[in-house]
Formats: sequence, C-alpha cells, structure tokens
Amino acid sequence: MQRGNLSTRTEFVLVGLSDAPDVRFLLFVLFLITYLATVAGNISILVAISTHTHLHNPMYFFLGNLSLLDILCPTITVPKMLEALLLENKMISFHGCMFQLFFLIDVVGTEIFLLAVMAYDRYVAICHPLQYMNIMRKSLCALLAIGTWVAGLLNSLLHTSLIFTLSFCDSNEVDQYYCDIPPMLALSCSSTYSRELVILTVAGATGGSAFVVTLVSYIYILWAVLCMNSFESRRKAFSTCGSHLTAVCLFYGTTICTYARPSSTYLPNQDRIVSMLYGILTPLLNPIIYSLRNKEIKCALRRVITQVRTALTRQKHHSWSLTSSGAPPTG
Repeated sequence: MQRGNLSTRTEFVLVGLSDAPDVRFLLFVLFLITYLATVAGNISILVAISTHTHLHNPMYFFLGNLSLLDILCPTITVPKMLEALLLENKMISFHGCMFQLFFLIDVVGTEIFLLAVMAYDRYVAICHPLQYMNIMRKSLCALLAIGTWVAGLLNSLLHTSLIFTLSFCDSNEVDQYYCDIPPMLALSCSSTYSRELVILTVAGATGGSAFVVTLVSYIYILWAVLCMNSFESRRKAFSTCGSHLTAVCLFYGTTICTYARPSSTYLPNQDRIVSMLYGILTPLLNPIIYSLRNKEIKCALRRVITQVRTALTRQKHHSWSLTSSGAPPTG
C-alpha cells in the first residue's frame, strides 16, 4: 500500500451528525438557535462589563475573558457543522482543518487555565476579603489573563504540530463534525505512539494541575462558607459555589476525558456527545451560571437595554421631526 503524507492532501470529509434530511433540518434549527443564544448571552455580558465602571474589578475582568472564550469556542466549530447540516457540504480543506483544530485547542486550553485563575480569585475574595484588592492588583490580573492566553496558544502549537505531521493513507473521512485530536489520531495510518505519549502527558499535566488548583480553591471556599454565622449567607454562597463547581466539573471532566486518553479508546458516537457538552452546552450555560444570576450583572444589563431603547426612541423622534418639517417638493 502506498503511504501518503498529510501535506499532500487538499481536503477532508467531516462525517457529521446525520444523513437523514428531516433530522438534519431539525438539528440545524436546534444548533442555530443554541449558537445564536450563546453568542447573544456572552456579548451581553461583555457589553455590561465594559460599559459600567462598577464592574471593573478582578472578578468581572476574568468573567469578560471567559465570555470571549465562550463566543470563540462554538464559533470555531458550529458554523461548519451548520453548513454541513443545511447544504450537505461536509468537505473541509487541509488548511481549514489545521486552523480549526489549532484554534479549538487554543481556546479550550486557555479556558482550562482561566477557570483555575477564576477559582483562585474567588478563594482570595472569600477567604482573604480584607487583602483582596492588595493581592488581586490590576498588574497581577493582567499578568494572569495574558498567561492563560499564552499558555493556551503554546499548548495548541504543540498539539497541532504533532497531529499535522502524521501520514494518512487509507481514508480522509474525519469521524467527527469538526477536526479534533482524537479522530485525527484514529484516522492516521502511521505510528502515533510517541505523539500520543506527549499529548497524554501534556494534557494530563496541564488539565490535571488546573483542576487541582480549582478543586483546592473551592474546598477552601466551602470551608469558609461553613464557618459563616448567617444561614442566609451560607445558603447564597452554597448556591453560587455549587453552580460554579458544577460548570467547572462539566468542562474539566469532558475535556480531560476527550484529550487525556489513547486513540484506541476513541468511540465516535459517544465522543460527539461529549464534545457537544464542552463545545456547545458549556458556553451556553456559563453566562447563566456565572453572570446572569448575579444581581450586579442583571442591573447593568437592564441599564444597557434602557439606554439602547432611549437612543432608538430619540433617533425615531428625530427622524420623524425631520420628515414632518421638510418643505414640500416644488413643481
């Protein structure tokens, strides 16, 4: 059998979710609504944070970064999936596949590190409230945010270079609705042992360490909450921390389960569901869990909506005034 290198290929075929026309259309509508809701929710959070000075503090600074990531993550994969569902165009170019995988791993890796930073921020705020502003200075927050994005970028460069130096000789069908590490490894006909070893080591070390930081931070937070005297304060803190921890465990669990295991265990149907949990569902839920349940964010969003309505009303009245005061045409 003749072995072909990946660089000689010009395109791949994404298997997608379904071949039945009726099912494809229903899935198209479902994922389109989900994607639009995700983008609208996260953009609302970004607008609220950027336009209200009382939200310019470390917690909302990191939430803004999370909202940006939650816009980027589905944007990398969902539009191509929608195209395949509606137009049955499952082809993706070599460079398109490479860049899709690169940006996806970049965003996912950055979010893994950012969730750990956000957990540490909440630990300092709850366990050391009097020292919070001294510890979480603007310079440190900026350094932590830049560090998460740089770490995600370097992590993605490593993984992308490992994947796109493989050989593919039997098929060019990617058994997933986007280009990702597990299906590309499963597709390769060359030896992937050394690459998988590096990927497993890096994914285990980075994902595991970030998860440990997050978990330890929340353990200290829960301990501090248990020591509160007010029952109402404990109830609110448990409600907030519980929802945050659920979202964190969902994201960490699904991403570690996807990337920190050998390609021989790759199961296409199950992996599609798992990938939807961290790639589509989590970005949709994060604005609700982290921000829209927050009174300050909700008040800021109400002000934004009021300002937009006021501006539109003034523009409408101004246009009406210009129209009504205009001189009639002369013959």
